Amino acid sequence: MKATIKGHQNRLVMNVGIVEYLFLKQKHKTPMSSLSKIYLCQEYGIEGDINSDRTSPRQILLVDANDTNKLSIAPGELRENIVLKEIDSAIFKPGAKLTFSSGAEIRLTFYCEPCKRISHLVDSLQSIERKRGILGVVVTEGKIIKGDHVVIKPNYFPPLSEIPYQRFLQLVNKIPPGKVITYKQVLKSIGVDRSYYRVMPLYLKKAPTGYPIHRVLNSQGQTISHISQHRAKLAAEGVEVSVKQTSVEKSNNHYISLKDYGWQSPSIC
Repeated sequence: MKATIKGHQNRLVMNVGIVEYLFLKQKHKTPMSSLSKIYLCQEYGIEGDINSDRTSPRQILLVDANDTNKLSIAPGELRENIVLKEIDSAIFKPGAKLTFSSGAEIRLTFYCEPCKRISHLVDSLQSIERKRGILGVVVTEGKIIKGDHVVIKPNYFPPLSEIPYQRFLQLVNKIPPGKVITYKQVLKSIGVDRSYYRVMPLYLKKAPTGYPIHRVLNSQGQTISHISQHRAKLAAEGVEVSVKQTSVEKSNNHYISLKDYGWQSPSIC
């Protein structure tokens, strides 16, 4: 069902769909559990789901039943949490806000990328590009029940870039002066897996002038050699750089206390 609301200077098209299936994954290497209801925790994700994390832009995966039906993929096979039917695919896009019957709300962040874990379901990963579903975060808590109605409002939020490097720049630009984050936090906050550890040095090197990349530390909480004047820039913001003496000689033994200076809200949403 579609509805059109005419404002003074804009036109907003809304679509009302239906929740067809709900799934939860409680542990790694276990199958998805099919449920009749789930509970969304604000800024955290689905209660009891392994992907719930307040810093992650990929707390929930939602799919359009139109896409999975055309590809003959059974519900839950894409590791999705919510399957929606009777929705307008044209407005089911990143940046939309989904409001469910209970008042629970989800912000769609970016398309879920096809990966090898689902390659056995399709002839080629290209065939499922932008059809594997859309990731989202919880905006407002509440319960979702199978059969609930969902209102989709397109272009409600700015969509996040599908390019991880652009999400990296967006995150770095939000780190407050005098605070730091580690590689591990960066990867979680921009929604990529551990394989991206190896590209972090490249991201740091090619970041445009003016981005505060000196607020990024390696996974051990150490300063990074290829960031120009790293220690001096942190010190100028009041961050204390400590030297740890160890029995093993190391090329880098300059550490920052994450307890004292770690940024506790590393999220791009």
